[in-house]
Amino acid sequence: MKLVVKTIDNKEAGSVELNPTVFGVELRQDILHRMVRYQLNKRQAGTHKTKGISEVSGTGKKPYNQKGTGSARFGTRRAPQFVGGATIFGPVVRSHATDMPKRERALALKIALSAKLANNQLVILDAAKAKAPKTKEMVANFKKLGLTSALFICGSDLDENFALATRNIPHMDILAVEGANVYDILKHDTLVLTKDAVESLTTRLAEGA
Repeated sequence: MKLVVKTIDNKEAGSVELNPTVFGVELRQDILHRMVRYQLNKRQAGTHKTKGISEVSGTGKKPYNQKGTGSARFGTRRAPQFVGGATIFGPVVRSHATDMPKRERALALKIALSAKLANNQLVILDAAKAKAPKTKEMVANFKKLGLTSALFICGSDLDENFALATRNIPHMDILAVEGANVYDILKHDTLVLTKDAVESLTTRLAEGA
């Protein structure tokens, strides 16, 4: 399948052949959902913590006799019902990461790329470069391309001028091809790939097809 290649100012610059094993995969909502959950779980810090009964400060001495006081039985002032006491079964520092096989993660990325192409939300650029870091010029270029919310996936080396000109524009993000991921692709309305990114993704994902 062929797709027209455009320049940053929305002029045609030839075409590119897209590998159907990477850009023509059947849509699987379940795989995409699992992948998004995998990414979000992995990024969770897991640093929440409360003190258990062995960690709060206070004496371990029994407050008063077991019987004869008319009050409830207590063994320590560090019990959870007292002010400053422990929290029972509270959160502890842990990892929230879940497992997902490498093959399924690769499949999820191919499904995300295929979904963007199927929904006419994929744009191929010859290169993501700018002569100068001018945000105003970049906004005008994006308007020509019809972009309002887009993720740019470029080659391994990001163009500094392009990155500087784009970083303050709302709903526009840039990633090197190594950072291509399902969550960011689905979060934006349009996916913009450079020709270098298409080549890198095809080489990387077609091997495990």
